[in-house]
Amino acid sequence: MYPSKTHPSVFYRACPLFMALSSCVDSPRCSNSELCPSLASKHPHLWPLSLDLDSVFLEFQQRAFFRPGTMSSDEFQLGFIDNDFTSNTMHTKGQSVSIVAMAIVVFVLVFANSANAILPETVKWSGGNFEWPCSTTKNMFKSSGRYISKNVIATRVAMYHDDAIVALPRFKAGVPATLAKISQENRSCEAELIPYPCWSLQEEGTCTALQNVVDIYLDPQNILWVLDTGVVNTLDEPVRKCPPKVLAINVSTGKQHSPSSSFLSQLVKTVELTGLTTSTSRLQYLVSDYSRDGRVFVYVSDAASRAILVYDVTLGRGYRVVLPQAVAMGCTRRDVLYLALLRRSDGSTCLIFTYLSSSRMFSIRTEHLRSGSANGKIHDLGMKPKKMILLGTDNGSALFFRYEGESDVYRWDATNSFDPKCFNQVYTSAECSLVTHIVADYQRGRMRVLESNFPDYMQGTVGCGATQALTVM
Repeated sequence: MYPSKTHPSVFYRACPLFMALSSCVDSPRCSNSELCPSLASKHPHLWPLSLDLDSVFLEFQQRAFFRPGTMSSDEFQLGFIDNDFTSNTMHTKGQSVSIVAMAIVVFVLVFANSANAILPETVKWSGGNFEWPCSTTKNMFKSSGRYISKNVIATRVAMYHDDAIVALPRFKAGVPATLAKISQENRSCEAELIPYPCWSLQEEGTCTALQNVVDIYLDPQNILWVLDTGVVNTLDEPVRKCPPKVLAINVSTGKQHSPSSSFLSQLVKTVELTGLTTSTSRLQYLVSDYSRDGRVFVYVSDAASRAILVYDVTLGRGYRVVLPQAVAMGCTRRDVLYLALLRRSDGSTCLIFTYLSSSRMFSIRTEHLRSGSANGKIHDLGMKPKKMILLGTDNGSALFFRYEGESDVYRWDATNSFDPKCFNQVYTSAECSLVTHIVADYQRGRMRVLESNFPDYMQGTVGCGATQALTVM
């Protein structure tokens, strides 16, 4: 199963390359905010690409593609985006270099990097198999009850290049870190978890740190949005440690084992949600989106208040959009309010949402949410055959889901009607496992599935720990 070919981060960096490879000399140039679906459709076998332009610049320097002192890295990136290089700045063996030649080099670099991917196609681990600074630290956490391996489970994932970042909700006591990265250096049978971005950001009771991460979302600009409810031990005895918040972390900066002080360079924004929530709020899912004028918005589902929290990160203000009562019609209780962001071919976006117990699926264009009102703007997509768990999207128009308690995963393309005839089965979990999240892995051009024996975990019957796997679909 493949990600959408129109993912913004892919087009942002690969669009000029496709112009070169396809010799589209008559095509309009692509800015860093435009999509080029027509070019992508001509070269489906080349997708997906995600170029590190700094690395490409260094490669071109080493190959003497530039005349000395004529171009900086920033100028190169702008020129690459605009597809605008001249023989005044480039040379090789005395001859001018065409953009096609450059594109070929970039093409080779990208796929050479992809071929050397470290993260296996299937990664497995049990419980909370952490990489500790030393055995003394591990023993201190265990003796104080802050580390109980069987109480740790990954429910959400974000893929950045070859890094997998997972959310580890503090459902129970003994979860030392609530956000972690899967270690790429481990050579044992099981993967290890490294607190992300550092250990100091995992401290319970420190409100500048993470308390309970329940959802994460990686946007097209490599910003990881982290939803922290501030309430821990939610399955046993819920305790409010800190106010709810959303953290924005730049995953493209910083290093895995860097000291905690370097986290300041990664932290882009902290969004306090206190003014948008109540004492009974249950925040569950989030997505982020960019408006056409470049503003950043975050959307968070609040199941208890039947609302979607909308926060304009650029302007620093937010509000609650209360959904109509019809959204919860048929629900015995307001259980889980799922959210999913879908992208249309014209570049616009919409939110798909539904309560687990609701009999119907709904959508709303994000432009209406950004205006602050949902009155008359919500579209009833139709009846759900059964209770549905939304699992993720392909970063395009496709939604992945499964039915409650069932292991089969289905794909629905929102360009078609919401009808079971348009639901295609694409995956089946291993025995005793259920999928909790599906995301795009652009390093391989496939979808990644996070699955576990989550029902056993909820019932407290996992023995030494929940069995978890991150698999290419």
